[in-house]
Amino acid sequence: MLLFPALAALGLTTQCQSSKPAATTTSAVTAPAPTVKEYKYETVEGDPLKARIYTLANGLTVYLSDYDDAPRIQTYLAVRAGSKNDPHNATGLAHYLEHMVFKGTSQLGTQNWAAEKPELDKIEALYETYRTKTDAAERKRIYHQIDSISSVAAKYAVANEYDKVMGAIGAKGSNAYTSVEQTVYQEDIPSNQIEKWAAIQSERLREMVPRLFHTELEAVYEEKNRTLDSDFSKEFEAMNATLYRKHEYGTQTTIGTIQHLQNPSITEIKNYFGKYYMPNNVALCLSGDLDYDQTIRIIDQYFGKLPTKPVPTFNVAKEDPIAAPITKEIVGPDAENVMIGFRFPGTTTQDALVLRMIDKILSNGQAGLIDLNLNQQQKVLQAATITDINNDYSTHILYGMPRQGQTLQQVRDLLLAQLDKVKKGDFPEWLIPAIVNNEKLQRTKSYESNEARAGAFVAAFVAHEDWKDYLKQFDDFAKITKDDVLRVANQYYGTNYALIYKRTGKDTSTPKVIKPAITPVPVNRDAASAFYKQVTSMPSPDLQPVFVDYQKDIQQATLKSGIPLYYSQNTENGLFNLYYILDMGTNNDPKLGLAADYLQYLGTDKYTAAQLQQEFYKLGCSFGVFSGQDRVYVSLSGLDTNFEPALQLFESLLASPKPDAKALNDMVAGILKARQDAKLNKQVILSQAMVNYAKYGPKNPFTSILPEKELRALKPADLTALTKKLTSYQHRVLYYGPRPAEVLQARREAVPVDTQKVGNIVKRIIDTSGNLLQVLNKFHQTPAKLTPVPADKDFAEQPMKDRKVYWVDYNMVQAEILFLTKGDIYNKEIVPTASLYNEYFGGSMGSIVFQELRESKALAYSASSRYANADKLGRSNYVLSYIGTQSDKLPEAMAGMEALLNDMPVAEANLQIAKNAIRNSIATERITKSDILFSYERARRLGLDYDVRRDVYEKTYNMSFDDLKKFQEAKIKGQSQTILVIGSKDRLNFKELAKYGQVQQLTLKEIFGY
Repeated sequence: MLLFPALAALGLTTQCQSSKPAATTTSAVTAPAPTVKEYKYETVEGDPLKARIYTLANGLTVYLSDYDDAPRIQTYLAVRAGSKNDPHNATGLAHYLEHMVFKGTSQLGTQNWAAEKPELDKIEALYETYRTKTDAAERKRIYHQIDSISSVAAKYAVANEYDKVMGAIGAKGSNAYTSVEQTVYQEDIPSNQIEKWAAIQSERLREMVPRLFHTELEAVYEEKNRTLDSDFSKEFEAMNATLYRKHEYGTQTTIGTIQHLQNPSITEIKNYFGKYYMPNNVALCLSGDLDYDQTIRIIDQYFGKLPTKPVPTFNVAKEDPIAAPITKEIVGPDAENVMIGFRFPGTTTQDALVLRMIDKILSNGQAGLIDLNLNQQQKVLQAATITDINNDYSTHILYGMPRQGQTLQQVRDLLLAQLDKVKKGDFPEWLIPAIVNNEKLQRTKSYESNEARAGAFVAAFVAHEDWKDYLKQFDDFAKITKDDVLRVANQYYGTNYALIYKRTGKDTSTPKVIKPAITPVPVNRDAASAFYKQVTSMPSPDLQPVFVDYQKDIQQATLKSGIPLYYSQNTENGLFNLYYILDMGTNNDPKLGLAADYLQYLGTDKYTAAQLQQEFYKLGCSFGVFSGQDRVYVSLSGLDTNFEPALQLFESLLASPKPDAKALNDMVAGILKARQDAKLNKQVILSQAMVNYAKYGPKNPFTSILPEKELRALKPADLTALTKKLTSYQHRVLYYGPRPAEVLQARREAVPVDTQKVGNIVKRIIDTSGNLLQVLNKFHQTPAKLTPVPADKDFAEQPMKDRKVYWVDYNMVQAEILFLTKGDIYNKEIVPTASLYNEYFGGSMGSIVFQELRESKALAYSASSRYANADKLGRSNYVLSYIGTQSDKLPEAMAGMEALLNDMPVAEANLQIAKNAIRNSIATERITKSDILFSYERARRLGLDYDVRRDVYEKTYNMSFDDLKKFQEAKIKGQSQTILVIGSKDRLNFKELAKYGQVQQLTLKEIFGY
């Protein structure tokens, strides 16, 4: 059966290589021109995205924006329905449906639909019976039937075929998300694969088949378990339940209840799909290297015939006013904090727009009231604001973490006091205009990303907002006055708030999700549907890779004192990034990190610390100093038109920071409290503390910190002296910005300016500003002779020859397990093979690890494995394999991962997909902007003078499975492992852990060093 009729007649099966219309050629015979369908579209004058908005005859909305940064297109398929549309007796349905849409249709994901469908119908009927039963024995019997029939149905399925076909065409970032208002499916595709993308996505929208249902349900259980292990998730859920007692924002959650998850209805899921997944309720949002006319024709061909029908109206529940604060407490193992939440109108209202301004007045990262009065003055450990703006209502949350000895009530009062300042208008007049300018700057920066551009389309569509009105909100935001702020602040901020206290302790109310008996299902790796074969055989033009040529793509010059300058020109907008990089760090001196942190609390002889932050914010610029283990980064970024004053301001701070004893005492107290809080964070415990302990032993980069006694003995001058010396060490300067790439040694008239390409930005800077070298030589303060940086001081890596299991006790539902193996010293020769191994074995949702542990055995929501190359010459590579699973599945999860690592399954089809994915990805990647400079930085650390992607692209193409197997057997199989486990002591199976090596409990003091 031909799945894509009439394509040849439409001329849609081939494209020219650039993805732009090819030039026409003359012919001796003139044929009648075929009738070309005209597509009407809307545009908005002055639109920075130059978007075209089409509406097809069936109601499908299509947003297109052409942005040629790389031959790729970011796509979002947005459905205007989310968890608020879930039936009240089947919460979590929209989210679970999102998972099912990845399972295919009657054409995609099946080997034999005629044989598979009757089995799926039986499963659906059994689930409808199962959800009505309460007797445990009867439910167990029915579930056993479901499990048995599922094994039969799975024989006809092709697991992960959607992921396979997207991988085959070179897609990246295949994923989706569900929120209260929307469900959105995302793909980043090569621009030459637009037709294949349209064929696949229109098929998904045409039909949903809930195959492999019960194993995927287990994956959703594990996702639910992750929320049960997240104090923030529980806190946010409590906030919504308090503010929204009638509306679905608060009466149900996106993930759903355990009760509903354990009693799913396939019938309800199908009904939901039939109600909301209609073209008149869907938008395709695309931004990238596309041709408008060609793209809309392809979309119409594939999506235009989808049937349409009315979408149910959502009835908005009207919430009662909150008369007085409503307080709730959440208990969990993580650090204490407080949330204060206020209710606001929905996204398209003027008051919600003013809310966004108030949010920035309170917290903008630099000059907000909370930024300066609480964070910068260190009156709390940390404070911020969060806006959750949705169609029907919006929420504004104030968040704070206490310092040592500080109560949550005191943090609450400090946060509310900042609100009182807003209500009284107690903030400077310049702040609102500065916020407007900085928002423009951030928006300009974000539009360098196709994700942000296409994401803006999604936001407008979900809000039921015309594109012109969506763009107009930025003009309206700029018109907000202080009177507007005072009116809204005094109307909405009173005693009408929800107050959530998050306290540290053991949550005894956390329910346990019971593990059902599941028989692993076959994944049929080498099988393929007819649909898959036809899509992948459709012709598409080749796109050739473009590798970075560091000699040509990076301009080099020398500043005074012999400082090397590497720069790349920004021809797109007026933003700049400047970096000073030193090859030294906390491994050399732990105080370097403290000095970097201390700088944010200091002023100069001319400005206080708060005034300094305000001055930078007025200029639309920001600065930062960060010290890693072996590098210090000093950065300045923002509007290049303010480059000179911002650089002068920044250099004055680096050269003459004014010591402040109180600021240091407060910072030390904050560090000590943050250290305590870190020991409560399971991700810090596993991914940082335990990993460093395993790699290096008790003395490692993570524990290389000043002990409390030395910390308290620090003097302000100890740290400011380090800051002053930073630019006296040998360092290099990186600049990405609109100043001309040419070094202007002579008259400015000698510099050619391509105004068509660069526009007026560069010309204006050439006409009004000094060239880059002149400005840096004038303001960058350095001695005549630079001090050499200290010698490298890397920690010695442990041999890791013995099989060990380290575990840490933590109150949680899941257990998280990390298999760690030390590999060889970095060698660029194995990079191509390692890249192919990662893509094939554990790099994506179509990988072997994901298929086996999630799709077949339903053991995890998240599972991955990779051979991680070192980031510096002389360091070791490591194999890292992760699985997070319900504690009572730990034996099966560990055995499953271990078996895969030692006996890698052979799947030629997967190998070919992996090779195509790598080549398509590299062929369509373009390293641009400041990424060119940092690509060079990474290469230098590895002793490379070229783009190593060239080796990967050229060598993986001809690799066989034998090559991969040799790599796996030499580098992975049978290697000694250190296994890291974090979980609850009363849930872990220690007898099982002992099978993998000597079991040793690690205390928090051992792994944190304090």
